[in-house]
Amino acid sequence: MKKIILSFIAFLLIGAGVYETGVWQKLNPNTETTAKGTIDAKSNSTLANLTFDGTNQVIQVNSNVPTFDKEDLAISKGTWQSFTDLDKLNRVGEANAMLHKSLMPTQEREALYINPTAWKNKKTSSGWLYNRCHLIGYQLTGENNNPKNLMTGTRSLNAPGMLEYENEVASYLRKTNNHVRYRITPVFREGELLSRGVQMEAQSIEDTSIKFNVYVFNVELGMVLDYKDGTSKKQ
Repeated sequence: MKKIILSFIAFLLIGAGVYETGVWQKLNPNTETTAKGTIDAKSNSTLANLTFDGTNQVIQVNSNVPTFDKEDLAISKGTWQSFTDLDKLNRVGEANAMLHKSLMPTQEREALYINPTAWKNKKTSSGWLYNRCHLIGYQLTGENNNPKNLMTGTRSLNAPGMLEYENEVASYLRKTNNHVRYRITPVFREGELLSRGVQMEAQSIEDTSIKFNVYVFNVELGMVLDYKDGTSKKQ
């Protein structure tokens, strides 16, 4: 996965890959580029209005620096996790945690059965299009069939997209007795039911080993997604 660190700030509301409905996004390298490398995002709406450039599924946000404040990084409350209530459209919201290896599960994960918004899955030539994606990965806290922690994400958003960063955090936690502040924010555009992507932020407390702020586009090469409801078709 290419992660080109450039100082580039750009987004378009309508690009060559967006159809008349405003929700069909075409995935190919010839689509007009609207986000490469690093984006200076002041709000979720900035991220929601980005268009995948056909190459960089993961981009850095704010030069890869998370936006936690002093209170966010306090460990006075020990280890914890919290989830946002579903909104009126039953969409997931921000998930937060103070991670430690004591939260990590020791049992195998049970099968998922929750169907998040826009769950219009289908089999493609390379496998299932969508995964039930944990906001806070199961390997980090053992949270599983919680509707507040599951969203519809493409196979590539889930892995390698989010999984690469989850594995980095999990490996650090297993090797140390340290804590990691963690925040995952699903990003929706207006009333759409399929997330445009997820913002992942993490920062280790006792040292500087873990620090990232990235945005993963919810896209799948070769497929055209309707973010309004999760339906899809081949490119």
